[in-house]
Amino acid sequence: MSDVSFIIRPDIKEALDKNRPVLALESTILAHGMPYPDNLEFAKHAENIILGLGVLPATIAIINGKIKIGLTQEELEFVCKTDYVYKTPLSEISARVAKRDSGATTVSATMHIAYLAGIRVFSTGGIGGVHRNYNTTLDVSQDLTALSNIPMIVVSAGAKVVLDLPKTLETLETLSISVIGYNTSEFPAFYYRSSGLPINNRAETIDEIIHQFASMRRLKIKSAMLVVNPIKKEDEIPATEINDYLDYSFRKAEENQVSGKDVTPFLLKTIMEKSGGECIRANKALALNNVELGSKIALRLFNI
Repeated sequence: MSDVSFIIRPDIKEALDKNRPVLALESTILAHGMPYPDNLEFAKHAENIILGLGVLPATIAIINGKIKIGLTQEELEFVCKTDYVYKTPLSEISARVAKRDSGATTVSATMHIAYLAGIRVFSTGGIGGVHRNYNTTLDVSQDLTALSNIPMIVVSAGAKVVLDLPKTLETLETLSISVIGYNTSEFPAFYYRSSGLPINNRAETIDEIIHQFASMRRLKIKSAMLVVNPIKKEDEIPATEINDYLDYSFRKAEENQVSGKDVTPFLLKTIMEKSGGECIRANKALALNNVELGSKIALRLFNI
């Protein structure tokens, strides 16, 4: 893009120009997924893992109307500490730019920007999906639409636990989004390893993922490949505990009349507070696990 509002950090631009591995990262997990300073510590840890594997981390955000691909230390701290960084899905990128606002990009927005820049692998915590009250609100995340028409590899621990996982998985299939379980035959449930929902496509190695992605590109399939990577066993929280936290957070959301795009961050924040920090620990662990896998995929994709 030639627009001056689209700024790629010089080292990332050089890597992309020379076809070196780069991993895209969202910024909503920092601005709206974790409190400060946990978010900043997580961001630094994630970047160290990525760099240690020979890949460049490209965190994406909008700062004062400028789309940034790869943040400086100062910009990273700004996203983590500033209260007026808007949660920004794909549909609101243009508004944030036009109004010179600051925005933390969701999965859909990050995918769009990363793809325009030539980045083909993206790691996140969990994708958005179909909300539990869909029958009354018709609330479905833009992440699913983005996954249906942006051909890149997205690594996640399934969908966020506050969602309707069966409907989300069914919608992924309806939208022709390829879901690959990395060493799993069940859709992960974010904080715990298995939702009990089977998936047909399982990959035991990173090479299998790369070969399938190459086949998708040759066949001109325009949707993304969603690689679902369960939280490690030692880091998961039992489903019974999570369900108790969920029941409490949904009651609080109803009492506070939370609606629209504010629902997911409110629920996740309430769950984290109710769990006494246990969910923050698990959230960091699953996201770092995805960062490590995404880095290895990006490195392997570069080497073929």
